[in-house]
Amino acid sequence: MAYISSPSNPRIGRLRDLHTTRGRKNHGLFLMEGPHLLEALLDAAVPPHEVYYQPSALQRTARGRLLLDRLLHATDLSQQQLIEVSERVLAAVSDVQTSQGVVSVLSCDTFSAEQVRKRRAPAIRPALLILDGLADPGNMGAILRTALAANAAGVLLTPDCVDHFSPKVVRAAAGAHIALPIEADMTWPVIAERVAAHSPGRVLLAEAGSPHLYYEQDLKQPFALIIGNEAHGPSQQARSLATLTISIPLSDGVESLNAAMATGIILYEAVRQRQAAT
Repeated sequence: MAYISSPSNPRIGRLRDLHTTRGRKNHGLFLMEGPHLLEALLDAAVPPHEVYYQPSALQRTARGRLLLDRLLHATDLSQQQLIEVSERVLAAVSDVQTSQGVVSVLSCDTFSAEQVRKRRAPAIRPALLILDGLADPGNMGAILRTALAANAAGVLLTPDCVDHFSPKVVRAAAGAHIALPIEADMTWPVIAERVAAHSPGRVLLAEAGSPHLYYEQDLKQPFALIIGNEAHGPSQQARSLATLTISIPLSDGVESLNAAMATGIILYEAVRQRQAAT
């Protein structure tokens, strides 16, 4: 197996490049950091392009020791894909203050919506989520995680959304990229086509102050849900596509909820309605 001890190694320079949107686009690769996400990849039979690991860091926890043993005996990873690194190198490529001992490099193509749908079990999924200019990586990651947990059909991202392959989004999404179909840089005409195929005539736009409450809507049937930008709200294109605005009741002068919180409330009302109907 290869061993890299210096942060100045060219391969490590490439990993650092993957912390930028331009670097990810140029290389067609992105990073997933931590044992939990690597375990999820291996459990889903989605082998990484490369794995950079630090044995001493992994051996600090029982979970890390099990993962290290699994890596060293993995039959679907070649020795060229497993690269042992020093603690200095791991710190150089990590996006967090204290690394958990492993960073996985993945091909963006492996996580295209088409590939993810092939791996996903068939099911009835009424909700299609549209994120309109969402800017905060933490919000984006939390929404993706919630959308997967609520069994959404997929997520469409407008071009001005934060890069969903950024390390902060990937970390907050906690593995959602593996099983949730996500399509980025979607123009509004293409979004309209997707909506027409999924839920013609049912496009709900979350907006504080709307007289139409979210729990009054029939969310058992297919629908699209638009969540707008955190600071500026929904775009004009979003308003044009929407067939109804919906709101979450707020008290004591609160003007609006965090985008991730609002998304979770609405998606889980859809879950509640489906379960109540069975």
